[in-house]
Amino acid sequence: MPKPRTPRPASPFSRIARWLARATGEPVTAAAATAIVVVWALSGPIFRFSDTWQLIINTGTTVATFLMVFVIQNSQNTDSAAVQLKLDELIRAVSTAKNSRLSVENLDQKDLDDIREEYQEMANQARQSETAAPKNSGGARRGRKSRQKSNSRM
Repeated sequence: MPKPRTPRPASPFSRIARWLARATGEPVTAAAATAIVVVWALSGPIFRFSDTWQLIINTGTTVATFLMVFVIQNSQNTDSAAVQLKLDELIRAVSTAKNSRLSVENLDQKDLDDIREEYQEMANQARQSETAAPKNSGGARRGRKSRQKSNSRM
């Protein structure tokens, strides 16, 4: 069993990006952004809808959008890596799982498509066998846990 690792502290950029991703996803942030746009729109007559008035909102939204691309990408990369590691651990822990599926996210698209087709064929076969099998007269189908319990009693 691998030795437990002490987690490294996140980089300052990662900490700031995580905080920004959470903060910008809050309803209050959307309300504040809406309020800024409303105030800007209402100030149009005061500034006679000048080029400078338009430039303010254009520049602000462009800069915010540009920076948020990096924040969102960092957040997505972190979340994706964490989900992949959790899935890898589940594959490793389940004795009937194919360990060859660990780290499939590193394969090229053709290999992923081949694996997807393999699983699609397995799903189609499972659907066909379910429709061909007689209905269980004992009510609802038993779930995985109840099947495991009954199998462990054998």
